[in-house]
Parts: sequence; structure tokens; C-alpha cells
Amino acid sequence: MDALVARVQRLIDTRSESEDPLAWYIEASYLGDLRAIAALAVIAARSADKQLLIVRELDAPRDLVYEAWTTTALVKRWWGGHHGEVTTAEIDLRVGGRWRYVLLENDGRRLAFHGEYREIVSNERIVSTEIDEVTRGESVNTVVFTEVDGRTRLTLLMELASSEARDAAINSALEIVVQERMNLLEQVAASLR
Repeated sequence: MDALVARVQRLIDTRSESEDPLAWYIEASYLGDLRAIAALAVIAARSADKQLLIVRELDAPRDLVYEAWTTTALVKRWWGGHHGEVTTAEIDLRVGGRWRYVLLENDGRRLAFHGEYREIVSNERIVSTEIDEVTRGESVNTVVFTEVDGRTRLTLLMELASSEARDAAINSALEIVVQERMNLLEQVAASLR
């Protein structure tokens, strides 16, 4: 454990020098045990001024997770978690293309999000903006799909507009919603086998 702590400390010491925060987080994800990775990711993300990091290992191959992430009919099956029905999932998967999801929550509220794709590397990486149409909150999201022994390590880095927006996301039910989404994403991707 001391060796892991020392590696984590060295990594933390170099974080502020990193030109590519996502590369730094991916390097951090190779520290070993998934629980240690997740704990480090949460600690590192919370210490970042405007960033949140979510790392999840899914029991499905990378190409199927990517397909579930980028296919309209499949997004409708997982993106809303258990909070309602995704009534709209529009995806124009190309750089400069736009996406839009609308969720009709169980209590009747309507939530809508949209954004634009900035970078796409099929089965590996997607960078896009995300705008909450209700609160007008905005982020740039980078999702990386990494194959790990037939499973997928999904790394999602959210870069929010301010540290206040980051703190609000941490203090909201975002963690629960994302956990539900990831559970359903895993089920949908696995069903494609």
C-alpha cells in the first residue's frame, strides 16, 4: 500500500504541470486496483478547479459500449436512468454535428440537454459540449473508451464553466444519476453481444 501511496503522491505532484488533464487522469487510472483508481479519480477531480471525473469499468466490450453511447435507440434505453423516459435522442455523430436529449421525468418535469461534437475517434474518444437548457449550465465533456481484457474502462471528464458549477454538481444528485446511467449503459451494451 505504501508503494501505491507513493505513486499517487508523485502523480499528484505532477498534476499541475500536466498540459493535458485527461492524459494525466488516464495515467492515474493505471495505478492498479479499480477501487483505488476510483478513489484517486474522485479525489483528483474534486481538487480540480472546474472538473469532475468519472471512471467506471463496464462488463462489455469497448465497441459495444461505444455503440450504446452513440446510437439514438440505445441512448433512449439508458440515458434517463430510472428517472423517466428519454423522449428525444438526436445524434449527428460527426465533428461539428449536434446532439440533443430530452428527458420527461417521472414527476412530469422536462429536462433537455444539447451540445456539439468537437472531436470523435471511433470506439476510443468523444469530446463534446453539453448545455443544460433549463439552467443554461455548460460543460465540455471528454469520454474515453479503453478496452481492458474484454471489458471497457469508461473515463468521463467534465470541464464545467466555474468552480461554483462544479461544486453544485458535486452537491446535487449527479453521482446517483450517473451511477444509474452507467448501470443501464452496461446492461444495454452487454445485450448487444
